[in-house]
Amino acid sequence: MQYSMKYIFGFAAAVCFVCSILISIANVGLRERQEVNKLLDKQKSVLQAAWLLEPGEKADRARVEEIFQNVQPRLLDLTTDQLLDDEALAVFDESKAPMAEAPKNNAGIVEVPEKVRIYEVLEEGDISMLVLPIVGKGLWSTMKGFLALDADGRTIRGLTYYEQAETPGLGGEVDNPRWKARWKGRLAYDENWKPVIEVIKGPAGSPEETPYAVDGLSGATLTSRGVTNMLQFWLGDNGYAPFLKSFRESGRA
Repeated sequence: MQYSMKYIFGFAAAVCFVCSILISIANVGLRERQEVNKLLDKQKSVLQAAWLLEPGEKADRARVEEIFQNVQPRLLDLTTDQLLDDEALAVFDESKAPMAEAPKNNAGIVEVPEKVRIYEVLEEGDISMLVLPIVGKGLWSTMKGFLALDADGRTIRGLTYYEQAETPGLGGEVDNPRWKARWKGRLAYDENWKPVIEVIKGPAGSPEETPYAVDGLSGATLTSRGVTNMLQFWLGDNGYAPFLKSFRESGRA
């Protein structure tokens, strides 16, 4: 049987309509689960930055929530460098955070949020680590991750990226656990509290030999440079430096 063009187009339109309805229903029905999984992935990234979870370690929701009991989210106002109260944190929506124009920088950052959620890692009631969100440009993508600092505000505990689209096998090696492990014990600031940590070309020595440098990513010069620029921006005066200064002076660690 030969069908007319009108019938074919009508049938195709009906199939598309039904499929779009089914996809919409599935999207709405799964939205809550998607939000839960999104939060779980973010928590895993925080724990991996702090090396409370090994990079690539498989951990179910119960395991992540158990470890996260020792992690306290806080809301930091970057316009005042002050921590806000729990009520402000409870209603904070990261996707709707007001943005401010960023000063000229090498990290490709056009605007920065006025408020960010940071994390305090607690050990026997004291703060042992701070985990800070970072974002900046790589070669192909905007890279989003977390930087974990010791309670001294200077020693790096870890670095991880939860969102990036760099070239697999090259810039994508920012996800390689071996490269991540090389950040442990490096120093973000020099003796004058100037941010100097960088990803260099070629291999770096141990943290004791070259405390301010990390091995470059082979064949990924621009991604490596992007990581350096990103860290130096967020560790500088337009990022977390004023807050870290007041944190050190407060004696909260």
